[in-house]
Amino acid sequence: MRVGVLAVQGAVSEHINMLEKCGVEGVSVKRQDDLSNLDALIIPGGESTTIGRLVRNFGLDKDIIKMAEEGTPIYGTCAGMILLAGEIEGENPHLGLMNLRVVRNAFGRQKDSFEADLNVPDLGDEPFTAVFIRAPYVSWTGPEVEVLCRFQDNVVAARQGNLLVTSFHPELTQDERFHRYLIAMAEKPGEME
Repeated sequence: MRVGVLAVQGAVSEHINMLEKCGVEGVSVKRQDDLSNLDALIIPGGESTTIGRLVRNFGLDKDIIKMAEEGTPIYGTCAGMILLAGEIEGENPHLGLMNLRVVRNAFGRQKDSFEADLNVPDLGDEPFTAVFIRAPYVSWTGPEVEVLCRFQDNVVAARQGNLLVTSFHPELTQDERFHRYLIAMAEKPGEME
């Protein structure tokens, strides 16, 4: 299995290391050609405005949208969540693939970063320790969006069919469960919905 990690800006190597721990090939995606023959794609954290601009400048946006429409699992973490959102409070959307609205930097600035143990029933009984860095949250979801977990009454993980988002950075922990969840989505399309 080959899982791409969008590598125009942001936390790329951490995701690739996590994918390798999960036993799959992590592929750095910088050009349109790199998107071919992928089983899934991760859009990492970073600065969402910069990532969105680079995705458009490099012509990756239309190919990513096509992948999503064809059912390829795509996972957005932090800034990646913002890229996938259909609505962003105060801004125009980037890829606009998910029927949800996000608030950027909703938990504060970089100095306000924190960790929290989250209850994510789809991952089992053990809490997931999440790392929040200038994190967004979801302020509204459409009916087709499944909320996977909340923190302080705000949605911080969600799924819509083949699209998965988290406000936080699982790649900065030792916990592989969200990456394995994405891999399972790619291995068993339709079974995990």
